[in-house]
Amino acid sequence: MVIKFVTYFDYNATKPVSPKVLEAVSAAIRDFGNPSSIYSEGRAARKRVEEAREQVAALIGASPHNVVFTSGATEANNQALLSCDRSLILTSAIEHPSVLEAVPDARLIPVSANGVLDLGILCEQLKGNGRFTLVSVMAANNEIGVIQPVKFVAEHAHGEGALFHCDAVQAVGRIPFNMQDIEADMVTISSHKLGGPQGVGALIVREGVEILSFIRGGGQERRRRGGTENVPAIVGFGIAAEVAADWLTKENIDSMIQLRDD
Repeated sequence: MVIKFVTYFDYNATKPVSPKVLEAVSAAIRDFGNPSSIYSEGRAARKRVEEAREQVAALIGASPHNVVFTSGATEANNQALLSCDRSLILTSAIEHPSVLEAVPDARLIPVSANGVLDLGILCEQLKGNGRFTLVSVMAANNEIGVIQPVKFVAEHAHGEGALFHCDAVQAVGRIPFNMQDIEADMVTISSHKLGGPQGVGALIVREGVEILSFIRGGGQERRRRGGTENVPAIVGFGIAAEVAADWLTKENIDSMIQLRDD
């Protein structure tokens, strides 16, 4: 007899769905209301969407009304880069394709042999260009796992009048990440990296930062993203964010570090 053991390690691609998420999504699918409708079914759907917005915001220390639900991190990154009215994009040479391919004319900042952004070159590129510039640097790399000094990047970007966007997809839910602490203007996160459904993500936009609607054709998401919200996926995203927040204890993080080192 052959006994086969399978261990899944590819959490950078996607995380297995949490049982709590499965239960919540199943319940939400049975309720058919459109969250833009004013009658009872619509109001019930709207309440579920807003509860999820609060859960997602709490995970990264943001205000709920600054959370824009999207179809995923790729859309959120595209919106951040293309809808902020900045003509110059500075980004690292090892960003996710949803950043690099969205702005093929971006100025790429090289990284060291260890994958860390060259901060000296970034500062040189910022001088005199800040008010026209968006700096986009990921918190943790999806291939090699290197954690970038995003707080330092944000400080220097703001010192020159630039905006700072952080693709935090691979960091949120795995290491402590607070949007206010790093002073990010925009942050991208993804549901399925947290154990939620695929096909839903969020762009979180700091108070006072203006972005254009990227998907047009409706007034949803405070006119920042048209289209009827995917209520079951958003509900699952909210539960996944809540589960991830509960997981972020020192004991669990230390255990993950030990597994990584092994």
